[in-house]
Amino acid sequence: MELDRNVHSVFLLYYHLILVVKYRRKVFDKDISGRAEEIFRYTAPKYNITLQEWNHEKDHVPILFKAHPKSETSRFINAYKSAGSRLLKKEFPQIRRKLWKEYFWSQSFCLLTTGSAPVEVIRKYMESQGEKH
Repeated sequence: MELDRNVHSVFLLYYHLILVVKYRRKVFDKDISGRAEEIFRYTAPKYNITLQEWNHEKDHVPILFKAHPKSETSRFINAYKSAGSRLLKKEFPQIRRKLWKEYFWSQSFCLLTTGSAPVEVIRKYMESQGEKH
């Protein structure tokens, strides 16, 4: 496992993000997903975020990315959703026929931390630290 580094820290921050189309409308196909991924890759470096994996279903996209401790993930997600929504609707006018009003993404999202060690392994390690009573 290779860790990321900066001057003062060592870190490895993976996140699993799930973005859902408003009302779970089925708008994603290969072309739309590909363009959404391009927009993500363009926006991410400004927030010290690196895309690791991208996939799509017809009504949502699961994304795996790495971040820096100073990354503002919620700001990034909102910036991506805003730019992505605007550009996708402009470049793929057929999307508008499937959406309700102007909304593309659901307001909510799912963001999960991931790591190489399961939580139970970390918990047992932490419990084993310190003085034994």
